[in-house]
Amino acid sequence: MAITEQFAGLDMGQLIGGPLNAASDASISLARGTANFINDVGFDKNGKVRTAAFGFSRNSMNDDGTSNLESLNVDVPLLAIVPIPNLQIDEVNIIFDMEVKESEKSEKSFDLGASLSGSARFGPVQVSITGSVSAHQANTRSSDNSAKYHVDVRAVNHGTPEGLSRVLDMISAGISPSLVDSQLRDGNGQALPEAAKLKAEKLRTMRSEISELESRRDAAQRIFEDSIVKFKTIAREQLNIYDVLAAQALKGENADTDKISAAINAVDTSWNNFMSRVADQVQVIADSGKSSDEAMQLLSLKAFKDNESVDYASGEDRYNDFETAQTASIDSCNKLKEIDEALMKKRGEYNSAIANPAVAA
Repeated sequence: MAITEQFAGLDMGQLIGGPLNAASDASISLARGTANFINDVGFDKNGKVRTAAFGFSRNSMNDDGTSNLESLNVDVPLLAIVPIPNLQIDEVNIIFDMEVKESEKSEKSFDLGASLSGSARFGPVQVSITGSVSAHQANTRSSDNSAKYHVDVRAVNHGTPEGLSRVLDMISAGISPSLVDSQLRDGNGQALPEAAKLKAEKLRTMRSEISELESRRDAAQRIFEDSIVKFKTIAREQLNIYDVLAAQALKGENADTDKISAAINAVDTSWNNFMSRVADQVQVIADSGKSSDEAMQLLSLKAFKDNESVDYASGEDRYNDFETAQTASIDSCNKLKEIDEALMKKRGEYNSAIANPAVAA
């Protein structure tokens, strides 16, 4: 058989496509297994996240030398603490080797039984001669065919899918230990005498009030900072309007460039000075207790009008918005100041209570 005929009848599509189709089906099955695991382990029949409850205790020291023995609980999503099977077929190698060997060997010889003998004399020497002829013939033919077919599949666990990781991050962000019980103890963790317990209870109440005021102050600070940002944004928009008007005026016929340039420079200076220290100026106005109109005069802002620099007043493009932002900033500043004063007072009371051993509830 010719060498080329050795490959006839081989279905290469099946040899290569068969393992690839099997790998594809396996990938689908693995993905379905991951989905089933997430649904069965991570969620109950109502679609709620399954959690594992953990309870623990912790001991914390207080400023007055007492300690808090706290019992806490926390519920953690199961999917966040168990490994999630996520096998994926990363690589499929198909190796097919076919080897064809052919060899042929031919030997020929002849065996003849003829023989020859004789003698001759050459002078005093007698010579004898004997000879024979032989031949041998042999034919040898050999062939060898072999094939190797190897499929290598590599599957790797890719861990938690990216989408599920983001969901778990959102869930974890809302998880915090809940306080079940808190007991006041002395510095060594022992029970307090009655008088000391009364004082410790009062100090704990004051600490709670201070913590609440600190949270309110942080919120008020954020509101104040946001109001300042909005105030500066409106100021920048108003100044941009003036810059556009000045640029148009400079392009006019017979424009007095020196006058216009001086006017817009004065306007720019007043607004840039305001925006560079707007928070400080709002605090000054808030402390002064002046009305909105009086506060506007304190800012010394300039407007570009009729190619001149004039006082910024009602009727300008963003005046109403600017006045509203100013009022909001002053109000938020006053609120922040009010909370700061209450916090400072409460901290003073707390420090005095700690320093006075006779203080009791």
